[in-house]
Amino acid sequence: MKKLLKIFGAIIGLLLVVLIAIPFLFEGKILEVVKSTVNKNITADFDFEDADISLIRSFPELNVEVNNMRIINTDVFAGDTLVAAKNATVNLPFFTLFNSAAEPYVINSFRIDGAVVNVFVNEEGKVNYDIAKKTTEPTASTAEDAPSEVALSIQQYDITNSKIKYHDSQSKMFFELADLNHSGTGDLSAIISELDTKTSGLISLDMDGTNYFTKTPIGLDAKLGIDLEQNTYTFLENTAVINQLKLVFDGFVTLKDNSQEVALTFKTPSSDFKNFLALIPKAYSKDIDQVQTTGDFVVEGQLKGVVDDTHIPTFNIGITSHNASFKYPDLPQSVSQITIDTKIANETGILDDTYVTVNALTFKIAQDVFSANATIKNLMGNPQVDARLKGRINLGNLAQAYPFSVEQRMQGILDANLSTMFDMKAIESGRYQDTKNSGSLALNDFEFDFDSMQHPLQISEANLTFNTENVTLNALEAKTGQTDLSVKGSIANLLGYMFNDEILKGQFTLNSNTFAVNDFMSEHENEETENKAESGTSKPAEAKSDAVATEAFKIPAFLDATFVAQANTVLYDDLALKNASATLHIKDETVSLNDFKTDIFNGQIALNGAVSTKTNTPDFDVKLNMQSLNLADAFNGLDMLQMVAPLARAFEGVLNSGFEINGQLNTDLTPNLNTISGNALAEVLVNEVTAQESKVLSVLTNRLEFLNFDEGETKTLKTALTFQDGQVNVKPFNLKFDDIAVNISGSHGFDQSLNYKATFDVPAKYLGDEAQKLLATLNNAEAKNLTVPVTANIGGRVNSPTINTDLSATATQLTNKLVAMQKDKLINEGSNTVKNALNNFINGNNSKDTSAIGTDAIKKKDSVTTDQIKKAADNLLNGLFGKKKSSTSTGD
Repeated sequence: MKKLLKIFGAIIGLLLVVLIAIPFLFEGKILEVVKSTVNKNITADFDFEDADISLIRSFPELNVEVNNMRIINTDVFAGDTLVAAKNATVNLPFFTLFNSAAEPYVINSFRIDGAVVNVFVNEEGKVNYDIAKKTTEPTASTAEDAPSEVALSIQQYDITNSKIKYHDSQSKMFFELADLNHSGTGDLSAIISELDTKTSGLISLDMDGTNYFTKTPIGLDAKLGIDLEQNTYTFLENTAVINQLKLVFDGFVTLKDNSQEVALTFKTPSSDFKNFLALIPKAYSKDIDQVQTTGDFVVEGQLKGVVDDTHIPTFNIGITSHNASFKYPDLPQSVSQITIDTKIANETGILDDTYVTVNALTFKIAQDVFSANATIKNLMGNPQVDARLKGRINLGNLAQAYPFSVEQRMQGILDANLSTMFDMKAIESGRYQDTKNSGSLALNDFEFDFDSMQHPLQISEANLTFNTENVTLNALEAKTGQTDLSVKGSIANLLGYMFNDEILKGQFTLNSNTFAVNDFMSEHENEETENKAESGTSKPAEAKSDAVATEAFKIPAFLDATFVAQANTVLYDDLALKNASATLHIKDETVSLNDFKTDIFNGQIALNGAVSTKTNTPDFDVKLNMQSLNLADAFNGLDMLQMVAPLARAFEGVLNSGFEINGQLNTDLTPNLNTISGNALAEVLVNEVTAQESKVLSVLTNRLEFLNFDEGETKTLKTALTFQDGQVNVKPFNLKFDDIAVNISGSHGFDQSLNYKATFDVPAKYLGDEAQKLLATLNNAEAKNLTVPVTANIGGRVNSPTINTDLSATATQLTNKLVAMQKDKLINEGSNTVKNALNNFINGNNSKDTSAIGTDAIKKKDSVTTDQIKKAADNLLNGLFGKKKSSTSTGD
């Protein structure tokens, strides 16, 4: 109350300053006079760039108009606007221009539009309106410096579309009077006069984190008796409106040098219970004129005393109602047996001694009765609270008795029996053991249907017990959609959280037979998932680099809770996780998942990891272990597996793998694939390879005729992978298909790009008929084991690969093997059989005398040119690749 009176005094003072200062604008060069006055007297800056000051002479009156005026703070509040106005106009008699400096000015009327007044108090107690320049020495006044007298013979004044804001950081108070329109008439030049005023606006008030009003409509029609000699302002005929509640009041305020004397009384002009409904915001109270009421509702009070640095007026405000009721005409139920007996008072004039007593607050809906009482002593010092509430409410009857504007459906029975006793200093200092809390709260057969929920939330039972140390959740049995939940646990430090912004702690156990994740997703999210599944356009390997432009989800910083959870079945999209269990810990804006285990794909998955939203960009770090998963099912069900091993689509068998992955998350908490890094070890026990399931393998079989994936012999495939910058790097690993060994290495991107090298070690038996004849004539056991390395470079994308083979390199290696083999044979055997066989193959069976070979024969063999042998090798490769071109690029 004291702060509000200070605000009122500051506003009145500011208006008087404006009224007194305006006449000094009329002495010739208006703008120069204003600049000189500002620079001489105040420390704030006047915004002259946009200000427009004009003088309009229209006999017998003179209008002075100022547009776009602004006074800006310097020093501590530098840059903040103190006062601004779009337009200010003053009207005075034309002959005022000819007044001497000693003659008074007379103001007929003035008008201010679009004004903004900002009053700030910072945490050190400094105020932004203290802008008068300090003088160290008194200056002698002269006749020229003496201010002219002003006769405020005002016929009309208006303040329109204006706003006053008061923000006190030191006492944590915020007050705003918006959409202010104020007008009045009166002759303020007389010693005793009357001022007839009309005021309307919207008030907002927050004190110490508690909101009391939010853009609440107010109005005041007041006739003020003004006695300038006694400095007394008397309320003669006055009606105030708060929201829709009317109050009439009278009394006076006397301004003294260091204090103000106040004597005011007020009350509702009628005792109709509709006065109570008028306090409810209009959006919720609807058309109260049509409401049927019985009983009374009266607000009356008085303030009397002195306002100074240590005192406030004593006051006594009573709010009472006796056996009242109300019923909306279109609703079947009424609210009856309403009793209100509340008192707000201060009997000493000491601010700390203010108290509130709620002796009774009761009402009845149908057969349900609810009652409460409370006492709050020392309200403005160390509040001491003693409160109790008891009763039963059928939530379904609320909408039957009161016109809620929301469309949500709610039903259930709420039983409450609670009491609490505490003082705020005990809470603030953490002495929660000095508080006394007891009672219980039960909710049965509760159902709540919210528009964005997939299914109504049904709570068959919820039971809480309150005591000094904690709140015990004895039982919570709930269901929504396919999901059922059974929760037990405890909540600690509830008072510290409510009053001191401390951490709210909890320990819970959660059990579920079926937990369907989709039940907790919005309809929009589910529609997107279903559309992707139906259209087949889901591309899990593509990075979501452009996050949805919405505010990122934040894990609560105030929560420190542990959930030990177990579910027989967890449903997520098309996945069914069996026997799932985990320990979930929420703390410091981080969710940690420990010892998560579940059966899926005929195997088991274990996971440990964390998700944090502590930084601007959420991040995650997880370790995932897979044991004995059916590879085909896992590939089709896990997007991650499709990203890190796209070729696994063609394999059937069992997967064992371990992953360590970290990275950043998008605003919807999906991984930003371009930021993922980590590593993995994978082992696949292969049962079968279906090449047509993979575009890459399908193109390979078409390109390499000798390759037949149906004849695979590899039973165990092991490889290591690393993730970095959207790329998966695969270390070399080996496969074997029948008697063809394959070595594979390379990388692919989460964008499905490919960069792999596959080397096939092809046996000689695939070299064609001519090669077989040659090797047969060699009569060499090693010749039967001759292999040719064939390299395929795999590029493109997973669904449109390209295959490149370099047959010239393959021919070179085959040539070298043939040359080396024949050298060895000639040296070791000295037989003309080998020479004849090679000559026949190269020269078309030209017969020569081979009776004596010896050293000369060896030299002759060495003289056979490499080009000839290479030509023979090329002919062999024509058999290997079905006489295709020596260098090919194939793709879709």
